[in-house]
Amino acid sequence: MLRRTLLLLLLTATLSAAAQWPLSPRRETPEREVRAVWLTTLMGLDWPRTTDMAAQQAALTTMLDDLQAAGINTVLFQTRVRGTTAYPSAIEPWDGAFTGKAGCAPDYDVLRFAINACHQRGMEFHAWVVCYPVCKVTVTKVLGKESIVRRHPEMVQRCGDQWMLDPGVPGVADYLASLCREIVTLYDVDGLHLDYIRYPEHGIAFDDTKTYRRYGQGVPKAQWRRDNVSRTVEAIAQQVRAVRPWVKISCSPVGKYADLPRQSSRGWNARDAVAQDAMLWLQRGWMDMLMPMMYFDGDHFYPFLVDWMERAAEVAGGRLIVPGLGIYLLSPREKDWPLTAITRQLHTLRGLGAGGAAYFRTRFLTDDQKGLLSFLRHDYYLRPALPPAMTWLDDTPPAQPRYTVTRQGDTPSLPPLLRGATTLHFAWENIVEPTPITYNIYRLDGTERVLIAHHLQGTSYDYTPPLPSLLDAKYEVVAMDAYGNESRSGTL
Repeated sequence: MLRRTLLLLLLTATLSAAAQWPLSPRRETPEREVRAVWLTTLMGLDWPRTTDMAAQQAALTTMLDDLQAAGINTVLFQTRVRGTTAYPSAIEPWDGAFTGKAGCAPDYDVLRFAINACHQRGMEFHAWVVCYPVCKVTVTKVLGKESIVRRHPEMVQRCGDQWMLDPGVPGVADYLASLCREIVTLYDVDGLHLDYIRYPEHGIAFDDTKTYRRYGQGVPKAQWRRDNVSRTVEAIAQQVRAVRPWVKISCSPVGKYADLPRQSSRGWNARDAVAQDAMLWLQRGWMDMLMPMMYFDGDHFYPFLVDWMERAAEVAGGRLIVPGLGIYLLSPREKDWPLTAITRQLHTLRGLGAGGAAYFRTRFLTDDQKGLLSFLRHDYYLRPALPPAMTWLDDTPPAQPRYTVTRQGDTPSLPPLLRGATTLHFAWENIVEPTPITYNIYRLDGTERVLIAHHLQGTSYDYTPPLPSLLDAKYEVVAMDAYGNESRSGTL
């Protein structure tokens, strides 16, 4: 109760300050925070917009360049779409977004290309897996015997014009876990993000009466449903950790966890409406972070934000709450929100110490709706930031590499302003650790460390400082393991 009261007081103070702020935020930028976007491949909503391979690749690289320039460090890439995939799976067929026909393979490995493109830009790649929904009835006819509807009819049920996996059917949890294991086995992903890990909303004609009668075993139905979803989450976590224990596991629960004493969720919340016991998943260590879909504002956003934060403080052990913001609502075709609706939410997240923010969806950001992309690039994400380290899984730093810094093209006899575009060449030894290792370079500015380059995979890097005077600054190269732990400061 005391923690909740303190959080509410802090929220009140933060909102009061936010109301007086201009669009430019406070100048402090955290060294560590999640800056994520959902990149939707369903029907090419964000990407791809063409079936031409070269045009697809060019469009994706341009999109990632824009995201990198805006400070984004995490891409949630839709990998399992609707019973279809964005990679050559042995379990499910290809999605139709890449060739125009479901089940038809494109001429390149989409996922490998996207992962490499993200890593080249220092951004984490999280495979976004849509869990229980399957494709439309029309698509299953195109897929024929390759569809899960034909291969595992016992796991699915028809809901109007679409199919759904039934969470209460034994085998569904292991089936989804096998898909997730396949992804992390085949690809060097940094994270696995679970979407629609819940029962359908009331608007979908989903009836599990027969399933409950057969498998419920007398457990109250609401609890039985929560147990079914939790069983899926646990199975996925076990399979993923068995292959790559450092892969971040996250999900996007409904944006309101439960009713509050003084604020109703109006029948739409994670725990009681769609059987997402998300706080249990954090507590059990099956999730590393939650990205609740908080696509609301006002009384439907701020009290529920405090609720997520307060609950996580009690059970999460440092694991993260990274609220998802509905930036699509800025569009005149949606609710035509003013930019201040989102900027106020962003200020509040930082003020309350959230783990960062996630944006739905990518195209609304890259299209610069209401100037949001410009705001992030020039005002809010003033410096690059690394995602938080997963110290709850492992907090042992890797070894510190030995390194050298030399000038190239320097003319020492000239004054600094006349030396030209001199380049600093960094070279370091390779560090071998149980997890993959990347390298970060910092400029040491008094007591502050300024991140210059990050997630470098080689053993050298050339850097041209923006000002000649920075040639004489002190720099440091550190190793970073896949959990996000950096090596301790060393010397040249």
